[in-house]
Amino acid sequence: MKRTDKVNAEIKKRLSEIIEFGLKDPRVKGNLVSILRVDTTDDLKYCKVYVSIFGEYRKEAFEGIKSANGYIRSELAGKLSVRCVPELIFILDDSIEYGIKIDKILKELK
Repeated sequence: MKRTDKVNAEIKKRLSEIIEFGLKDPRVKGNLVSILRVDTTDDLKYCKVYVSIFGEYRKEAFEGIKSANGYIRSELAGKLSVRCVPELIFILDDSIEYGIKIDKILKELK
């Protein structure tokens, strides 16, 4: 197992905790936020975080998460055992919603 795989797993776990329990932004609180995948570069400088959001105001929730990037990164620094915390790049992932939409269409065809 590569070092980045271990770091990815730890970042994913910690980010989930921080977003669920640490963020006080009302735009984020009313939505179900899931971290789907985390991809860190080999040099640990950048980290793409794929986020899925369920709720009525998902775009606003995503903006809330992006605006809290500095807070999230500083919280992550206290929880990770790496010298330098990677810069977080949040990406809104619609794959789960797309799958639900396709499933609904298939059920309607039957």
